[in-house]
Amino acid sequence: MLFTRTNLLATLSVLTMLTASVAQAGDTLVFEPPQKATKHIVLVSGDEEYRSEEVMPMLGKILSQKHGFKCTVLFSFGPDGADYIDSNNQQGIRGFEALDTADLMIIATRFRHPDADQAKHITNFLNAGKPVIGLRTATHAFRGGEKFGDNLTFDQFGRKILGEEWVSHHGHHKVEGARSVVEAAAAKHVILNGVSDIFAPSDVYGVTHLTDADTVLLRGAITKSLDPSSEILKDDARNNPMQPLAWIHDYVAPNGTKGQSFCTTAGAAVDFVDEDLRRLVVNAAICLTGGDVPAKADVDYVDPFYPTFYGFINDKEYYKKLNWKPEDFALGKAPHRADPPGSPSWPFRPVPEKK
Repeated sequence: MLFTRTNLLATLSVLTMLTASVAQAGDTLVFEPPQKATKHIVLVSGDEEYRSEEVMPMLGKILSQKHGFKCTVLFSFGPDGADYIDSNNQQGIRGFEALDTADLMIIATRFRHPDADQAKHITNFLNAGKPVIGLRTATHAFRGGEKFGDNLTFDQFGRKILGEEWVSHHGHHKVEGARSVVEAAAAKHVILNGVSDIFAPSDVYGVTHLTDADTVLLRGAITKSLDPSSEILKDDARNNPMQPLAWIHDYVAPNGTKGQSFCTTAGAAVDFVDEDLRRLVVNAAICLTGGDVPAKADVDYVDPFYPTFYGFINDKEYYKKLNWKPEDFALGKAPHRADPPGSPSWPFRPVPEKK
């Protein structure tokens, strides 16, 4: 073939597209199920405090390998095109275009600020009325006056899509835990199949904006300490009434389409040591995508899970030095790091064996 300037330009164009495709694929982590996928879930991490970058790959592995979903995990990256995960970068999430083929979004971000192009994918997802699961800081998932569509500002995502926004720490942060209490009227809801007592060492959040149209499944009782065996503070006014811990909310998308969401204010990485919290989220994913929720869903870890205790990390070089990449969470891998300085002792989780 005559190698003309036109052919050269065409070849370079193809190579550029292939390179871009490879780079984009490296920004997300995709878990394919052993058999043909039934539905596609996009799991969005990106928060400074609760280690969603550890949670979402773990959940993606369970949902894909045990429950037949294709799962795509999104991460926040460092500035200026960096290839390392940087959960402190509020503009760093890449890959929202995966929502274009998603049947469900699970989100655990905190005060994120996507650009206009990325926001369009979120808008289109919501406008299709597709379901959303929010974990912990998803009540304040985005920040700013920019809009999803014509009338949903970033600041309003939690309140309008999940039913609640950031309110308060109702429990004493890093001192008091949360224990689930089933809402009597919802005891037979399928999302609670096989779910018993959940203990979360993240404290109870204040929840004040739900209405009678919302379905509360669980309430969160403040416990005396972070020990999973600690007692509920029975004589504490903060437990009367107990705050909602998990609920279902019907949302209205920016274009007026109706959709449904599930939210729990539990969701720190260390919270997911609790098998029943994992089962709660898996059940919600199956339910919201139209599947049959099993009596007791298998939520055993696919790979070991070594969650880091929650807390802010203010060292601007921390994530660059850590240099974690999405592929570090691939099947067969189980990354681990030390808790940040000042973390309370919490010896109730798996720890890697010393080599």
